[in-house]
Amino acid sequence: MRREGVSRGRVDRVEYDSTVTGNKRPAMVYMPPGYSARQRYPVLYLLHGLGANEATWTDDLAADQILDNLIADKKALPMIVVMPNGRASNEPVADPRVPRVEMQAHAAFEKELIADLIPFIESHYSADRSRERRALAGLSLGGWQSLSFGLGNLNTFAWVAGFSSALQASPPAQLVRDPIAVRDRLKLLWVSCGDQDTGSFSMSEGLHSYLAERNVPHVWHIDVGGGHTVPVWKNDLYHLATLLFR
Repeated sequence: MRREGVSRGRVDRVEYDSTVTGNKRPAMVYMPPGYSARQRYPVLYLLHGLGANEATWTDDLAADQILDNLIADKKALPMIVVMPNGRASNEPVADPRVPRVEMQAHAAFEKELIADLIPFIESHYSADRSRERRALAGLSLGGWQSLSFGLGNLNTFAWVAGFSSALQASPPAQLVRDPIAVRDRLKLLWVSCGDQDTGSFSMSEGLHSYLAERNVPHVWHIDVGGGHTVPVWKNDLYHLATLLFR
């Protein structure tokens, strides 16, 4: 909820060149209140779920309002938040009953994120370029992307989070190929899900158990009474943002 008297950040819509699709691709970029080119800001890359787009986190999930309020209350550090379209494909959206095609399109975003989007943000905004000040998080299919891409690129991200992650195609051993490296290199690994989310809870809980058995530090956050729904993801962003870049 937008509160009276709280300074507002700015949200830009940008386009960057994609080496994956060969054309321009969109992203929304949140800059915190008081943004200044004289300061370097940490960056959170925030991904949407299946069937959504780059505007979902601001239009439906109020990410900018959540950050504005937290920053005003000094519960979160000022940060840039980049919300891209995580579907790296020029093909029309596939029939949702054929998830394999959509998984391929979203998996292709890994290369675009690393090779194209991050360099674009760091050349156009006052973004800190160190891995310790770079985070990746997402919901549902974007949660799978965040865990898969984040844990697979530990030289790029030090903070990784998955909300209600769609992990059907990625068992824990595939996501966490090197538990020692994950334990040593990540500042934070966050796994969360609503306990009423029949599609995702068992998979998220399985990842939590796998990490715990291997002594990999992480946050396992259960949204009690929550399903695969907007209130859960807004709550997850709220709590995650208070922890990032500390």
